[in-house]
Amino acid sequence: MEPLEALELPEEAIIGNGTSTLSSNGTALLAPPTIENVTAPLPFVPEPVTGMPSVAIFALGRINVQFPTLAIEKEFAHAASQIDTSGKSDLEARHLVLSAPENRYLLHHLCWVFSVEGLETYILHPRNPAHYDLLVNAIRPVPSNLDVDIVIGMRGELAPPEMCNGLVVPIVHFDQIYSFDRDQLIAAIPLPEGTQESQDGTFRQQAGELFDRMMQMADNAGATDEDRALNFLSVRYPAIYAKAAEQFGKNFQLTGIETHASRLSGARKVMDVIFSYRHRQTDVSEKYFVRVDVTEEYPFLVSKLAHYFSR
Repeated sequence: MEPLEALELPEEAIIGNGTSTLSSNGTALLAPPTIENVTAPLPFVPEPVTGMPSVAIFALGRINVQFPTLAIEKEFAHAASQIDTSGKSDLEARHLVLSAPENRYLLHHLCWVFSVEGLETYILHPRNPAHYDLLVNAIRPVPSNLDVDIVIGMRGELAPPEMCNGLVVPIVHFDQIYSFDRDQLIAAIPLPEGTQESQDGTFRQQAGELFDRMMQMADNAGATDEDRALNFLSVRYPAIYAKAAEQFGKNFQLTGIETHASRLSGARKVMDVIFSYRHRQTDVSEKYFVRVDVTEEYPFLVSKLAHYFSR
């Protein structure tokens, strides 16, 4: 049998992770890889969203989990049978199973649904697989009507019917989720400067009233510029609660909250959020506004709360 002919390669040809050089007879030799020529693993890159145009989302609602198929439901039941759930309610047992590290393989098979006021609005999918933990944390072992979940991400294509047992809503590829309850948020709002400790209870009650009012107005999908600005302020800007308490103390009532594009909008999208108050006895009106930039996925404050003068 004739010997195989040596493969002729140009000098310093790259083969795999090593560099090949030529021997004296022209045969390619594979040099062992070195630190310089070993390719580092690529960082995680989320899959591109196709179909519908991507829209930034900053939404307030509730996250729940569903079984997309009967097979996944049976697999979940099998996983639950391997864990001691004695004395646990159904919801506590569900959270225990989802939280177990050995059941992590199930998480990407489940259907994570985001609802606004009980209406199924989005299917959630993490852009980073490590963020499945955020979804698990949103499934409380003892849920309450006061629970709130904030989802920040990009709305993409409609989910195919087979993805979530026939549910056809947009998929949100999220980057962050915050889960808390109403009382936690109100308790975390700092007391306004000059407020006595003895007035803490009154301030919390007034702040809670404003939050509830804004939540009613924030009964939205968090997809429009106006909605995202309002949702952002309700959970990220405590000054609006301090101003409300101040106005209530001066016998003013909150008469309205409106949002519209700022005159400063140009290359960037800037929204004016206006809070209107009216004195309960004199009918004198006062307005205050704050500007929020909603150009990108993460809104941010442009200008602090200040008097607003109609033009």
